[in-house]
Amino acid sequence: MYREKIEAYIDAHRQEMLEDICTLCRINSEKMAYKTGKPFGEGTFQALSKALAMAERYGFHIKNHDNYVGTIDLNNGARNLDILAHLDVVPAGEGWTVTEPFTPVEKDGKLYGRGTADDKGPAVAALYAMRAVKDLEIPLTKNCRLILGTDEECGSADIAHYYDEEPEAPMTFSPDSSFPVYNIEKGGMNGHFTREFEASEELPRILSVEAGVKVNVVPGTANAVVEGMEPAQVIEIAEAAEKETGVSYEVKATEDTVSITAVGKGAHASTPEEGVNALTGLLVLLSRLPLAPCGQVDAIKDLLVLIPHGDTRGNGLGIAMSDELSGDLTLAFSLLKIDEESLDATFDSRCPLCANEDNVLNVVKEKLAEKHFELHTREMRPPHHVSGDSPFVKTLLAAYEQYTGQKGQCLSMGGGTYVHDLKNGVAFGASMPGTDNKMHGADEFAVVGELALSAKIFAQVIADLCC
Repeated sequence: MYREKIEAYIDAHRQEMLEDICTLCRINSEKMAYKTGKPFGEGTFQALSKALAMAERYGFHIKNHDNYVGTIDLNNGARNLDILAHLDVVPAGEGWTVTEPFTPVEKDGKLYGRGTADDKGPAVAALYAMRAVKDLEIPLTKNCRLILGTDEECGSADIAHYYDEEPEAPMTFSPDSSFPVYNIEKGGMNGHFTREFEASEELPRILSVEAGVKVNVVPGTANAVVEGMEPAQVIEIAEAAEKETGVSYEVKATEDTVSITAVGKGAHASTPEEGVNALTGLLVLLSRLPLAPCGQVDAIKDLLVLIPHGDTRGNGLGIAMSDELSGDLTLAFSLLKIDEESLDATFDSRCPLCANEDNVLNVVKEKLAEKHFELHTREMRPPHHVSGDSPFVKTLLAAYEQYTGQKGQCLSMGGGTYVHDLKNGVAFGASMPGTDNKMHGADEFAVVGELALSAKIFAQVIADLCC
């Protein structure tokens, strides 16, 4: 019911929807320094203000929750469905080729720019779904609320603030993933560990190692500075290591030192197998240099035993595991700093339903201790699971099948969304299966047709769940 009207409405407003997405994507809304009244900085404040003004112009009731979150209500009925989207973005990064990060461009059926897929495009698609339901006067007895957050990428303090004030809706979905339905989000543990050793003046030696920008990103580059070696000697060893690791090494000499930059392929930590970890690749090279024996060198070699290059399942740490519903445990070695006296490191692990503190946290702690590392992490994040047999999930899958003609199914993800801590929340949309929209990477894009289709599916879900 209503499909023909919904499709006609979204098709008629497609260009307007794209223009609204572009308006938001021109704002650099990565997390910035706190300002009075702007908890996550100027950019997120501007994006939230613009989005709420947009919704108010379309006739919706809006509320700004202290510039943490904005809400948009479809009607005055009791809330039955919340849609959780976010307006903050990850940093622009380097390597963009189609356009500048905050200059959205439509090309070959794709809309390029930071935030087009994650998550401003899906947020506006949800807004247009609500516009369709309202303007078509589809009869509803209950309310749908669109919640726009501003700190999803950096801890979700925004949503914690919101739910301190507001109760959960009976049903919630976040268009911050892909279709069909992700009803399982793995648990996780960010393993932060350290080790200290005596400084050594004996040459050749490592002065520093630094890799990683965020715990949830597989490092695409990693850097080291070595003293007491000739560049040609490093290059020879690097060429052999490159064939084994798939990591390339750039070697540059200064007056007294040699700097090494390992270049791999970045990826989201929830899918580390899609990247080539420059951090572990750099450790492979460093372990093969003819360095003077010392505690620092021993620590690097021990790291490679515990987290070998290419190990994205936790085999070296003894925590590799899998279950039928949620799949494999994944692990990404994402942050590392080494100086002459200490090592500070963090890995990101995404843990299936079968994981717990006994078979993950305690095992890691013991394995690290055997190699003289100290684990500082004291707890794990539990997994999230909503039954695939629930009427809510079945309604979402039915709408997906109706508009795509594809069979719907429940899936598990290693990433986390706003719904992770909600009783009845799932990830639903807004890209189609198989679309790699380079989320968090250079040349991020959303397929225009998929955004329009998502808006149609969301409108049908609102009509079905709020009738």
